[in-house]
Amino acid sequence: MKAVLQRVTRASVKVDGQVLGEIAGGLLILLGVAKGDGEADVHYMLEKIPGLRIFSDEQGKMNRSITELAGEGSGAVLVVSQFTLLGDTDRGRRPGFDQAATPDVARTLYEQVVAGLKQRGLAVETGLFGAYMTVSVENDGPVTFILDSRDR
Repeated sequence: MKAVLQRVTRASVKVDGQVLGEIAGGLLILLGVAKGDGEADVHYMLEKIPGLRIFSDEQGKMNRSITELAGEGSGAVLVVSQFTLLGDTDRGRRPGFDQAATPDVARTLYEQVVAGLKQRGLAVETGLFGAYMTVSVENDGPVTFILDSRDR
């Protein structure tokens, strides 16, 4: 499972021109599910993401997590499925997606991550799994991190 985490001042996702998810500030998570991913990968993401200290404290140092911001009512999460994170660009000019999980498996694991973030007290917005989406992002910093559950 791969995730791109972006600290944002705002982010939204639209399908067919309609806003499905929108946050005023917090964390945008682009999430891709790989073949062979399972409960351990979901667990890794749910342990890592909420506690990752990537938000600034009063001294401007990255010492605060999204969980801390959410506890103060000022941080939210927008989770968008993105199978292209599993794209292989090693050969040729057309990416291959053999490493991406099947849609049924990916949807199940994606939904488990979303549910797990909500269970941890985070305000979570989402896109529409499998749909063509337009994502608008105002990156804060910019601060961007990549997590790969297979690197654990």
